[in-house]
Amino acid sequence: MNRLVKLNAALIVSAAAASSAFAAPETYAIDPTHTFPSFSYSHFGMSTQISKFDKTTGTVTLDKAAKTGAVDITIDMTSVSTGYGTFDEHIQGEDFLDTARYPTATFKSTKVAFEGDAPVTIDGELTIKGVTRPVTLQVNHFATMPHPMLQKDAIGANASTVIKRSEFNAGKYAPNVGDEVTITVSLEAIRN
Repeated sequence: MNRLVKLNAALIVSAAAASSAFAAPETYAIDPTHTFPSFSYSHFGMSTQISKFDKTTGTVTLDKAAKTGAVDITIDMTSVSTGYGTFDEHIQGEDFLDTARYPTATFKSTKVAFEGDAPVTIDGELTIKGVTRPVTLQVNHFATMPHPMLQKDAIGANASTVIKRSEFNAGKYAPNVGDEVTITVSLEAIRN
């Protein structure tokens, strides 16, 4: 009987070691040429203005078997692109992004929830202008596949959340210029 207990224990340890070998997390580097956070807001109720940031870095970690993940993104706030150079400079001023003092914004996940094989929500901490607040990104598209050009594993996703810019000390002209801002991240990342 003692041998049977030892054999079962050995089998359990071996199975655990084998399953952890198959369920290793994979790290993907953000592809800066195909990752663009954008933001949109109401302009005097007349139109929805859409702008983006051109420089983003970071990583995505994904464990497909365990259905866990992590996201760590840094956005270069000086790369804001509104489509109008004068406004790019204006929005970087103290009343809005204050990029002289806060040149980057960050998002660091705290939890990734999956449905089946795909993430559906990503909870995390968003820091803008030195203010950190919890946000939840809703993932509305997720893909994982070999990159057709690079011949490496790749992932892609689109996710969004809504924040109040006044909560990040960027509320100038609210509510005439909408306080609610929709942030959308279109992301591609390549496995390291």
